[in-house]
Amino acid sequence: MTDAELKLWNELRAHRLMGLGFRRQVPIGSYIADFVCPAHHLIVEIDGSHHGSPEQAADDKKRTAYLNSRGWTILRFWNDDVLRDIDGVCRHIVTVAANRTEEILQ
Repeated sequence: MTDAELKLWNELRAHRLMGLGFRRQVPIGSYIADFVCPAHHLIVEIDGSHHGSPEQAADDKKRTAYLNSRGWTILRFWNDDVLRDIDGVCRHIVTVAANRTEEILQ
């Protein structure tokens, strides 16, 4: 894991983040998702600078479309976001998970 992935995993593992259950490195189709919260159908991806290239951005768009078509919501954060503002990243994850709960219940 990168430093950013390790920092986020320390917040997510063992239901530490508001009781949300996350797993890491989960295969979904032909992709491996960084962090997955199955109960909320939520995927969290941590991206390094290589995701800024046009080729990788196109691959990420295709991957996101595939995962969205299977009911997953994908959150993407840059490594720097996690390293500089882990609290903000965690707040955003909790907010989206809460919204996903509302969608699932409807």
